[in-house]
Amino acid sequence: MTTFARRAVARALCIFALLSLAPADALRAQDTSAPAYRISYRLSMPQPASHLFEVQVIVEGLAGADHVDFQMPRWSPGRYAVFDFAKNVQETLAWSLCRTQTPCGHRQLRVERLDTQTWRVAGSGEGGVMLTYKVYADDLSGTFSQLDARHANFNGGSVFVYVVGHKQDAASLKIDAPNGWKIINGQSKDTEQSEFNFPNYDLLIDTPTEIAPDFTVQTFDVSGKTYRVVIHSLGDEGGRRADFAKAVERIVRVETAQMPAPDYEQYTFLFHFDPTARRGDGMEHLNSTQIIETGALANREVYEGAVSTAAHEFFHVWNVKRMRPVGLGPWDFTRPVVTRGLWIAEGFTNYYGKLSLRRAGIWDDEQLFKSYAGAIGGIENAQGSKLTSAVEASILAPFIDRSASDQHTNLANTVVSYYPKGETLAVALDLVIRGRSKGRASLDDVMRRAYEEFYLKSANDSYYLKGRGYTIEEFERVASETAGFDLSDFFRRHVYGVEPPPYDEALAYVGLRMTRTPERRQHDAGLTTAPIISSGGPPPHPLVAAVQKASPAEVAGIKPGDEIVSIGGREVNAANWLEVLNASTGARLAVVVRRAGQAITFDLAAPAEAVRTTYRIEKDDKAPAEARALREAWLMGK
Repeated sequence: MTTFARRAVARALCIFALLSLAPADALRAQDTSAPAYRISYRLSMPQPASHLFEVQVIVEGLAGADHVDFQMPRWSPGRYAVFDFAKNVQETLAWSLCRTQTPCGHRQLRVERLDTQTWRVAGSGEGGVMLTYKVYADDLSGTFSQLDARHANFNGGSVFVYVVGHKQDAASLKIDAPNGWKIINGQSKDTEQSEFNFPNYDLLIDTPTEIAPDFTVQTFDVSGKTYRVVIHSLGDEGGRRADFAKAVERIVRVETAQMPAPDYEQYTFLFHFDPTARRGDGMEHLNSTQIIETGALANREVYEGAVSTAAHEFFHVWNVKRMRPVGLGPWDFTRPVVTRGLWIAEGFTNYYGKLSLRRAGIWDDEQLFKSYAGAIGGIENAQGSKLTSAVEASILAPFIDRSASDQHTNLANTVVSYYPKGETLAVALDLVIRGRSKGRASLDDVMRRAYEEFYLKSANDSYYLKGRGYTIEEFERVASETAGFDLSDFFRRHVYGVEPPPYDEALAYVGLRMTRTPERRQHDAGLTTAPIISSGGPPPHPLVAAVQKASPAEVAGIKPGDEIVSIGGREVNAANWLEVLNASTGARLAVVVRRAGQAITFDLAAPAEAVRTTYRIEKDDKAPAEARALREAWLMGK
């Protein structure tokens, strides 16, 4: 028995004596279709430098069950790609436990791994079962977890197993922090709190937690609610901490004024400014958000990026975490999620995050227009926008939400992200509603009514949260009823279909216009090459990472994985191949690649000049007063 295991058994005997006295009804979840178990978690980190969390799970009230199954999620809410968190689980052990502190011959139980994410513990024991395991964690993000000498940060889906068939049961969590380290999350009342209670597993893992000796907390109140800005800064701050918290407060004031009062007493922003972080991230949670920036707070771009991300993530308080499309909670963690509404859940949040920056006075008009025009340009120039609707993009989220794959795919040519797709639809939908209703209605009104109908007033559809998930058809109905006219044609053509939204009509209603400028750029023959990894020597030959559908490269026969040796008789490297391609003359070019160790020559048709359309939104000086008034109401949230 390991030291970890011996400690866990000793603790469990004491804990179980207390748990057995707790009334079962106090811990029972809403779903009473099966007798509720009492489930408690304990998280320890005795050696932070090892990157290993130590987890103990105690299950009581088994009612004679001959086994208990535990599962680690394959993915985590808010990030829909399948990551199989179980790959970082090690040293699983189990014991039967007693109901009293008196030694009762507790014994080790057999743990059988049934599949990649499931462990079965045979036998239930008189008092219950305890499972212990370790989790490797060294990735700071909104999805994964990290433990090192600086801090511990965990997202529950990547750390805690659940009891199969009992995700709906109440659960408690005890955190054993290193000496001198503080604890904070969306549920904590202060940084000394180490024990937490949750109505169910889904809410347990919806509570990211930071544990460190050196984070700071700033608070402010808005409409009787407390907000905390937690900053774990690992770089120069440049004296920006106070101003940063004030900018976050401005965002909160604008968004809480737009939507119905949130049903929490406090909300926590967890910010990490870490130049060593592998990537930036932001993730929404019921009463908190976690945001990672890969730079120092003193850096202006990093500062502005963090404020912008906060505007997006905070709007998720209403859109996604409470008002939610069907499929978003409770979840089946054994298979990828399927939902048709992420273009609303994420795309509309993109739209409102940016609009909130303008309404808060953090952005000016030009910044807002430039950002929306950039999103429109990205969508309208993407080949996938002609093939994939907003609804289908939502369904494909497990393939495109930071999903890693060793196989070559054609997704870059066939799909678009539901983030900008939904954002561009929101721009058009909001302005069309405002324009056609002559200012009597807006997308703001639609969002408020949908929130009230589906979250506040609908009967609960599960143990997870208040209200129920909505279908796209129901959202369309609410939008039409709120607007005062039929929007079914808009949804048919632009949501279920791939026709571009009516940008020009929409913008004209608020005295804006959009210009489209074709811009020539270097052609790439449809080739995307892998990034250059510096080795100190000359650049290597370019390695083909992707080939655009129906491009000259695909027609010629070039494939991902090919190493380009020469173009038009001139040897190329990863730094100059594009320049050589564009400098080559003639109707056809000989391209030599190395594939599986063999040199192959392809006859490449010289591609036509590449053209990309640049979109710009600008004010129309000739717009009537009515349109200018609608624009002011839109920008100010009236």
